[in-house]
Amino acid sequence: MPPVIESWSVGCGTGLAALAMGYSIAAWLAVHRRIRPTGRAPADSPPVTVLKPLCGAEHALYDCLRSFCEQDHPRFQIVFGVAESDDPAIAVVRRLQREFPSRDLAIAIDSTQHGSSPKVSNLINMMALVRYDHLVISDSDVRVARDYLTKVVAPLRDPDVGIVTCCYRGWARAGLWSLLGAMFITEWFTPSVRVAAMAGSRSFAFGATIAIRRHVLASIGGFMAIANQLADDYRLGELTRRIGLRTVLSDVVVETYVDESNLGELLRHELRWLRTIRAVRPVGHALCFITFGIPVAALGSLLAAGALRALAMLAITAVARAMLHSTLRKRDSALAHLLLLPLRDTLSFALWGWSFATRRVRWRDHHFQVTRNGAFRRESRVETFEVIRDGTHR
Repeated sequence: MPPVIESWSVGCGTGLAALAMGYSIAAWLAVHRRIRPTGRAPADSPPVTVLKPLCGAEHALYDCLRSFCEQDHPRFQIVFGVAESDDPAIAVVRRLQREFPSRDLAIAIDSTQHGSSPKVSNLINMMALVRYDHLVISDSDVRVARDYLTKVVAPLRDPDVGIVTCCYRGWARAGLWSLLGAMFITEWFTPSVRVAAMAGSRSFAFGATIAIRRHVLASIGGFMAIANQLADDYRLGELTRRIGLRTVLSDVVVETYVDESNLGELLRHELRWLRTIRAVRPVGHALCFITFGIPVAALGSLLAAGALRALAMLAITAVARAMLHSTLRKRDSALAHLLLLPLRDTLSFALWGWSFATRRVRWRDHHFQVTRNGAFRRESRVETFEVIRDGTHR
């Protein structure tokens, strides 16, 4: 190899290893550092309406929804929403209504479609049943502690706060694919949020929890303003920041159920996630390769032809990655899980590269095309057939 090319390769490789090492250390520091508590609401905490859009009787749906019914908050309402009258999630809601007769549990059954997003259409239809001015929007697969509502609505007492959101960790169904999916959430996505927050960024909002006042939602155009957005949660936060209000990252951490039963489901879910991030934050997504610590540091060491500095950085990256895992999974960490770290990071790195191949995503049983501004539209059957026939994507 010519000396100039060899020198360039060693320099690039060492730089890659250094970036991966630096990020891995920063990620461990960010999750090790406690988020500043947002405080508990006082006894006169405002009444809250929780919005729960549903679609199908997912695994653990009952446990997730029940955790919201068991809240210690003084006064709250839960509005569930489905699009079809034969949706099996209705039976779960009816069961909860029987178990908690003193709770204000309502259900909206409305198939009216508003825009491209089934979830946002559901939310729009649910608003007719909302009773209170403080809203908490949460996905169906989220499980929370009893003090959740009290904590997440507390920052809304500040008129300068637009929304409150919170981090979450994966709660895996038994099996390898669910475990890998939970690791993707807990050990890649959440640390990246914590690193951004530690650096001062608040450019995020997550479907696991968004707390917002009703008049703020109305001032940005209501849910109709995000009816065509794939990343509806991110856009909701962005719109509130545009009118000068702050986003607060709560110290509450919730759990989201991960139910991947096979490799195909895992790949489709994570590709949709990564392509959504690419749509709303293209530059950040392009640069996030450094977050896949072990494979990136290993690639750097390979390019550096085994230079001692690069190998040392790879070793430090691996140790920092193991420390991150242990910090985040104290309750259920095992030696076997540590052995999965290189596989998990390599799979994430490969999916990140694959996310640039197309803007096509699959959500439940439908395929969608995502535009550069994050809007999306459902493909027709003809379009799907043409894509498969041409071999563009399968």
